[in-house]
Amino acid sequence: MKITNKQKGFSLIELLIVVAIILIIAAIAIPNLLRARMAANESSAVGSLRTIVTSEFNYQQTYGIGYAPLTNLGSTAPCAPATLATSAAACLVDSQLSSGTKSGYNVTTPAPAAVGTSAAPNNTFTAVAVPTVIGQSGQRGFYADQSGVIRFNTDGTTPLATSPALQ
Repeated sequence: MKITNKQKGFSLIELLIVVAIILIIAAIAIPNLLRARMAANESSAVGSLRTIVTSEFNYQQTYGIGYAPLTNLGSTAPCAPATLATSAAACLVDSQLSSGTKSGYNVTTPAPAAVGTSAAPNNTFTAVAVPTVIGQSGQRGFYADQSGVIRFNTDGTTPLATSPALQ
């Protein structure tokens, strides 16, 4: 009678080789994934600025009191067909965008200040989108104004009206 003691399974060397291969693949894939996420956040920021520019023009035409700050373009309450939009809550942008943070970017409209007062109407506006964490949530900062042109800079800080325009 022949007794065999065959062990089934993997050796320690084989397991270490598999783990090493997985780590090499992860080291290649993770930076690409992070770059793709930053590119998606930047695209979202540009889309948000386009939405703000369009909403500012609609706001000016609808209410006739000039351009509005970002908080007036949205609403804290859900906008439904039954909701009556006002100059203080125009329901032109979604509540997440009007809150000032969307897709890893802080979105602000530094000017104009107040609307609907006895002061002269706001004839200009600016909208700025900068990364929440430069290098992680995005690399470029974006700027738009009443001209409708979206401008950017590559260091993630607040761009100016003289920054290069997106192509």
